[in-house]
Amino acid sequence: MQGAVEDVDVPSASDVLRRCRELVRPALVDAVGRLHPWTGEMAAYALGWSDTAGTPEPGGSEGKGVRQALALLGAEAVGADAACAVPGAVAVELVHTFSLLHDDVMDADALRRRRPAVWKAYGTGPAVLAGDALLARAVTGLAETPGDHAAAVRRLCDALNDLVAGQAEDLRFEHRPWDGPGAVGPEEYRSMAEGKTGALLGCALALGAVLGGAPEPTVAALDRAGRHLGLAFQAVDDILGIWGDPATTGKPVHADLHRGKKTHPVLAALAGGSRAARELGTLLASARPTDAAAERVASLVEEAGGRAATRGEARRHLDAARDALRATPLTRTAARELDVLFAGLADRVM
Repeated sequence: MQGAVEDVDVPSASDVLRRCRELVRPALVDAVGRLHPWTGEMAAYALGWSDTAGTPEPGGSEGKGVRQALALLGAEAVGADAACAVPGAVAVELVHTFSLLHDDVMDADALRRRRPAVWKAYGTGPAVLAGDALLARAVTGLAETPGDHAAAVRRLCDALNDLVAGQAEDLRFEHRPWDGPGAVGPEEYRSMAEGKTGALLGCALALGAVLGGAPEPTVAALDRAGRHLGLAFQAVDDILGIWGDPATTGKPVHADLHRGKKTHPVLAALAGGSRAARELGTLLASARPTDAAAERVASLVEEAGGRAATRGEARRHLDAARDALRATPLTRTAARELDVLFAGLADRVM
C-alpha cells in the first residue's frame, strides 16, 4: 500500500466484490448442492438464488459477498493465486449466511434483503436447521481442502467461538439497564461488536493468507485488520439501524430502537450528559419506544451527538484497519483493492 495511485488504476469496491463473487460462485453452488434437498432449498433462498418454490431468481439479492472477497484478497495480498483461497471463501460465506438465519430468529426480524426472512418463509425450526446445515458444510468443506488445512479449520473455529460469544453478549445487553451500575460500557460494547462482526471479517482475510502459505505474523496482521474493519462496519450498521432507508437496508425503520438494542449511537449519546441525553435516558427507561416515540428517540440521539460519535468510531477503526495493512508486506495490487474495499464499506453513511 505504498505511494499514491492514480484513480484510473484502481477498481471500484463494487468491481472488486463482483470479481470475487464470480470466482467463488461455482464452488459455493457446489457446496449448497451437497446439502439435503430441503436445507439446500432454504440455503438457496437465503442466498437470494431462488424463491420458496425453488424457482431461480436471477434478480435476487445475494448480498455483497464481503467475506468471500476478503478471503480471496487475503491470498492475493500474500502473493498466492486467489484460487487457493476459494475453499476459505466458501466457508466464511456459508458461516455468514448461517449467522444471518439464526440472527433473524433471535431478533424476530421478519425481513432480510427486502423479502421474508427464512424463518418467516419456512418456519422457525426449519430456519434453525438450515443454519446448522450451512455451518456443518462450512467446516466440512474447509476440512476437506487438500494440503495442510488444520490451521485453516482452527482459525475458522476460533472465529466461530468469538462470533457466538459476541452474539450472546448482544442478546444479554438488551436486558441490561441504560444507566447505573449495570449499564453497558463502551469497552463491553466494542468487545461484543468485535466478536459478533469483526471475528468473521478478520477470519476471512486471515484464511486467505493461511491457505496462501503466509507466515503467522502476516496472518495475524490481516486478522487484526479485518477485526478493525468489522468494528467500523458494525458502527455503520448501527447508524443504518436507526436512520437507514428501509429500501436500502431491507429492514423496517428504527428496528434497533424498537428492540431496545444497545447500539453505539445510543450509548454514545447517553454518555454526553447534555439536556438531550437526559431526556433520551428518561424516554428509554420508560418502555421500548412506540413508532412515534422512536422518532423522538432518534432525534435526541442525533442532538446528543450519538450519530456523529459513531461516524467517528467508524473512521477510527477504518484507519486502524488500514494501518495494519500498511505495516504488513503485501502485494501492491491486492493491497490497493483492500484499501478501496475498506473505504467503500465504511462510506455507506460517511
